[in-house]
Amino acid sequence: MKLYFETSNFPWSPERYHYAAEQMMLTLFPGEKPEYPDASLPRDMSREDNTAVFTLHRGKKLTNLSVLVFRPSGYYNGVTRFSSEELDRPPEEVYHTVQHALKIAFYKAGVALLGSSPPWGALTGVRPVKLPTRAMLEGQSPKQAQKALEQDYFVSPERAALAVDCAKASVEALRSLGPKEVSLYIGIPFCPTRCAYCSFVSAGVDRTLNLVEPYVAALLQEVEETGRILRETGLTVRSFYMGGGTPTTLSADQLDRLLSRCGECLPLEKCTEYTVEAGRPDTITREKLETLRAHHIGRISINPQTLEDHVLEAIGRRHTPGDIRDAYGLAREVGFDCVNMDLIAGLPQDSFAGFRRSLEEVAGLGPEHITIHTLALKKGSRLMEEGGQCPSGAETAQMLDFSREVLTTKGYQPYYLYRQKYMSGSLENVGWTKPGAASLYNIVMMEELHSVISLGAGGVTKLIGEGRILRLTNPKFPQDYLSSLDKVLGQKTQLQVFYEPNL
Repeated sequence: MKLYFETSNFPWSPERYHYAAEQMMLTLFPGEKPEYPDASLPRDMSREDNTAVFTLHRGKKLTNLSVLVFRPSGYYNGVTRFSSEELDRPPEEVYHTVQHALKIAFYKAGVALLGSSPPWGALTGVRPVKLPTRAMLEGQSPKQAQKALEQDYFVSPERAALAVDCAKASVEALRSLGPKEVSLYIGIPFCPTRCAYCSFVSAGVDRTLNLVEPYVAALLQEVEETGRILRETGLTVRSFYMGGGTPTTLSADQLDRLLSRCGECLPLEKCTEYTVEAGRPDTITREKLETLRAHHIGRISINPQTLEDHVLEAIGRRHTPGDIRDAYGLAREVGFDCVNMDLIAGLPQDSFAGFRRSLEEVAGLGPEHITIHTLALKKGSRLMEEGGQCPSGAETAQMLDFSREVLTTKGYQPYYLYRQKYMSGSLENVGWTKPGAASLYNIVMMEELHSVISLGAGGVTKLIGEGRILRLTNPKFPQDYLSSLDKVLGQKTQLQVFYEPNL
């Protein structure tokens, strides 16, 4: 889609608004790519069929921001009006006012041309729960926060209610956090095979077996150095999460050595939550589960994604639905009383009927958590590169609506939520929990409530405090992580600089 900015009246450079325009374009017209023509606006716009023109005009009392959108089906001019006095406020406030007006005007034009509206309305970004969370912390009631989402962003009542329910969990989590508490993530970038939809930094152990033991040895050093820095800075770990990849790709001995070093070096005295993603049932053994239990791991994931044989084959998994049932039963037998199970709506070769069967069986097992993901076509995934026959956005939306109905009926509550680019139907991922079993880590990580210290390949540390967010990244690939270990360890001093800037 060609995007033209009539630049004379825009505060700030028009390039500052490109991202907002592109986000709304992707929401309304998935698959379109932005173009910014060097030539001036064509004189005869009647020949245009895939163009948006952004114009801002300031009047004495009101300012109009209009977005004229041309599509093969016709054209429409969306307009947002706001007080011209808004343009006399501090520069960053002006930027946010104009950005919001631009999104709403673009949204109005797009919806008029499409004849339908996206489920999240004009709301873009991965964290829609932040808005109602902020509103409730400022004193608004849940009903007021929901009304604002519906009126200001045109979010559907169902999605607005979902966001507010998750915001309640976010507010509760925030109020439980201490001033020098952090969460800690350890990444294990190995899997038995790589799923067709996956773009995470993970390597199949059949190809990289020789890297696993050196990786664990390097990770032990990072755990030790991180523990030293955290203790010197007076920080304590409130929630501990080991993810991937698939952590149970490691052997029982490797898991034991890693978790033992964590217990020895990290400030875990006040840690209230320990999670390990067992994930793939073809990596789960009794010995590994008993090792996790011996190290006080209370929460694990066993993630089927689907219980349809042909869909498992289509996404490149080498296990069967029976393997999932066996792994779940073994986890209960070993003593795990908090299990999460993931399902993905919109997988290739799946259907509403297949998703329904998978969800009904998973819900019948009674795990404490069920996470419903929506398929996102991610760059770097095999599915993005090779394509695949996936359900339509409408059918995927039907899957999510059904999951909301079933899980609510069975007593589950939504407690965290996020969105991704290129997600089928512009929908969402939702974590559902039985009462009292919400994962603190999932909430604080997604809503950026406090710092998350990340270890291992592909780890991204987010240091959060006093309105600041500082990101520290580890190398993405295991080989690069190993070759850059000295740099990884040296970067840990940034924790002290962030929390004690006068050192």
